[in-house]
Formats: sequence, structure tokens, C-alpha cells
Amino acid sequence: MFTIKPSAFTLLLFITLLILSVLSLFVGVIDIRPAALLTGDTALLEVFLISRLPRLLAILCTGVGMSVAGLIMQQLCMNKFVSPTTGATISSAQLGILFALLFLPDSTLWGRAVFAFGAAVLGTWLFVWFIQRIKFKDVIMVPLVGIMFGNVIGGLTNYLAYKYEMTQALSSWLVGHFSLVLRGRYEIVYLTVPLVILAFVFANHFNIVGLGRDFSRNLGIPHNLVLFMGLSIAAMITASIVVVVGSISYVGLIVPNVVAMFKGDRIRGTLADTALFGALFVLVCDIVGRTVIAPYELPIELVVGVLGSILFIALLLYRLKNGRRAVRIPRSGLSGCGASIKLEGGGES
Repeated sequence: MFTIKPSAFTLLLFITLLILSVLSLFVGVIDIRPAALLTGDTALLEVFLISRLPRLLAILCTGVGMSVAGLIMQQLCMNKFVSPTTGATISSAQLGILFALLFLPDSTLWGRAVFAFGAAVLGTWLFVWFIQRIKFKDVIMVPLVGIMFGNVIGGLTNYLAYKYEMTQALSSWLVGHFSLVLRGRYEIVYLTVPLVILAFVFANHFNIVGLGRDFSRNLGIPHNLVLFMGLSIAAMITASIVVVVGSISYVGLIVPNVVAMFKGDRIRGTLADTALFGALFVLVCDIVGRTVIAPYELPIELVVGVLGSILFIALLLYRLKNGRRAVRIPRSGLSGCGASIKLEGGGES
């Protein structure tokens, strides 16, 4: 494990995020300089308020929301490879959006969000229901089941989209991008703020539930209620982001694991750092996507996929080198969503 003071790590993340956030406001096809804004240039001020500032806020909410959703799912399932991507949450939200387009074609963004919320919560619950009925499960089996379940939902979504000629209308939600984020059509992502606060309030309950049904019962915690409440929070966070931005993979998987290398696995102690690093990661990917082939723009999903793959491989190599590869199937008394990982260096992940 790296040696670094917790407060210093948090402060470093915050200062870096603040600097890059200011830089992001002035990166784009239209050249906007702080001096021009101070002089009262109306055209540049409109671009700043209608496009640049809403985009930055959407990026921050997306990074915070996806990373916290992944942290919640990993903690409740005691599995470091569970995330909104591997837990079929994103695929379910996309199916809900398609249902909204089919049955309510004139619905507003908020109307589509309602369908996405319901489908994401239901899909996540079904994933957990499947996992709890697997008799012999290990750290790899849980995300594999989620990936297969997500592919089934994705196949159904594509089938319905082709059948009813909705492929083009659905394409905006299949690949994540911030190019269409403008004032008046992104405010749904603000829902991530109260949901993240709610996750922080119940962080200790999520820790206890992640240790198993018997452990929760001994401490007087309603296991099923807290489990499904936590999964519902993660699903609603994911759905609110998918409706506005689209599908963004890896964030909920990579960010919590990277932060755990510095801060450990206790959710209350890592929640703030996970949120900051998630926002920083998505912001860096967005800046790269806007500058690498300027004046054109790469979708955020593509950049996150490339950088996320590199980070994921580096994370695996670090864990192998430092002896965090041994997997132990828990006793029957521990009945979370998945299996716990016994670390060779001591502790559990």
C-alpha cells in the first residue's frame, strides 16, 4: 500500500480538480478568454453560460455519481469487479429509455428519466436476485453473471430498436458524450447530489450489510431493506446520468479500486475521495477528447474506455505484485451479493 496522509490525498485531489475545472471552461472550438468575459462580450458570455458552464457541471456530476454508484455496489456485494456496467444497471437504463421512446414518443427528458429510473432499479434488483441464488460463487463469477445479464438486456434493446426503427433515436444514449449538454437539458444530473449525500448518511449501514446477513441481523440492521435501498440509490444515480450523457463504462469500476489502494475499503472513509477522483478522471478524459483531434471531439466513452483499460491493467499488475490476488470463498454465514477477497497481506477487499 502507498503511504500518504489521508487529508493530504483529499486536498491534492480537490486542488487538482479545481485547477482543471477552471481550465475546462476555456477549452473548446470557440476561443473564450477571461479578459473577454470581464469586458462584457455578450456573444462569448452566452456561450460560456449556455454551453461551457453546464458542460462542466454535468462532467462533475457524472464523475461523482458513477464513481459513488460503483463504490456502493462493490461494498454491498463485497466484490471489487461489480459496477453499474457489470451489474446490468446501464443496460437496464437504456432499455427504459427505449420504452419511453416507444410508448411516449413525445415525452420530455424528465419523462424518459422516469422510465430509466424504473428499469435501472428493476434490472439491478434482478441481477442481485440471480447472484443470491448461485450456490457456489467466487469473485469472477459475480461480474460475469452481470455482464451476461447486461448483454441479454442489451440484445433485447437492440432487437426492439431495429424492429420499431428506433436505432437512430436510441444512439444518443448508447455512447456517452457531452457535446449535446446545454442549459435546459442537463439539469437531471443534479439528482446525483442528494443521492450521494444519502449514500454518505447510510455509509455505515452499507458496510455492515456488505459483511453478510447474519452479521447485519446481530447488529439489528435490516439486511434486505438496506441492501435494496443502496442498490436503488446506485441505480438511480446511474439512470440520471445515462439519460443526459449516455453510457459511460469503467468509471464505477476503476475509480473505487484506485482510491482503495490509498485509503482502504471503508466506504465512509473513501466516499469523498472516490467522488473527487471520479470527477477528476472524467474531467481529464473530457479535456483529452476535446483537444486530441481539435476542432473535432472524441466521445467521452471512447476516451474513458482507453484510459480506463490502461488503469485497469495497471491495477491488476499492482495487485498481483503486492500479493492481493488470493480469493477465498466465504462461509455460508456471509451472504452478500458476491464473495469476499482474502488479501494475502491481511484484511479483506
